[in-house]
Amino acid sequence: MLDTLGSFQPRAKGQAVLSSKLCATESVIDDLYQSGCMRILFPRSSPSLSAVLINTSGGVTGGDRIAVSGQVGKGSSLTLTTQAAERAYRAQPHEIATIETKIEVADQATLHWLPQELILFDGCRLRRKLGIHLAQTGTALLVEPIIFGRTAMGEMLNDMHFSDRVSITRAGRPIYLDGVNLIGDATAQLAHAATGSAATTMASIVYAAPDAARHITAIRALLPQFGGASVLADDLLAVRLLAQDSYLLRKSLIPIIEQLSNTPLPAAWRL
Repeated sequence: MLDTLGSFQPRAKGQAVLSSKLCATESVIDDLYQSGCMRILFPRSSPSLSAVLINTSGGVTGGDRIAVSGQVGKGSSLTLTTQAAERAYRAQPHEIATIETKIEVADQATLHWLPQELILFDGCRLRRKLGIHLAQTGTALLVEPIIFGRTAMGEMLNDMHFSDRVSITRAGRPIYLDGVNLIGDATAQLAHAATGSAATTMASIVYAAPDAARHITAIRALLPQFGGASVLADDLLAVRLLAQDSYLLRKSLIPIIEQLSNTPLPAAWRL
């Protein structure tokens, strides 16, 4: 895209690669690579390894490319979060930003994927993919919260393109596939009772672990008015939450995360 001076605007590109391993009883860094606008910080945490992803460009817009990949080594635990909410800004109609995450979880390993909210701005163009590949005895807790516009500023999402895909496999077999497409007037689409009941925030939670089914009663007790939880298999629990603002979403979301992770949220969530 050309700016007012007739030159091409720069586009942000970033890559983060991280793997963990078990050293004695502690999970530690095995391999680390970061480039472009992506950085990883490591607050002290034991025995689980915690990492904070940082997009130094401050958000994504048309043409940006963000890639995150990781491996959770056998017997280790890795928690991945973000420093703050990610922002998808206005872009030209023909320019789409991409965020793609791929993580492999080995046997007896645990992944907690806990990014903070994704804020969608009017006019944004974003394609996002999350792929989790579990070994036979690997476990994962995945959380994806989304905010539809800056409601405090009266923003409406009248023109946008958001494509979101989540896939989980176990031992190479698909166990969970989810997709969301919001194209055009998202505010109008979310106003319908069958889609969002005029909600401005949403969160998806997936818990893949042997004890998944045992949490269903406790999780349902924590659900807000617009929320649901289902046991898709003995080792797979899915939750969807809707709320009128991000405060109300977090009010329901945080207790559910702590119930399923059995640990406090990463410190970045509480700053």
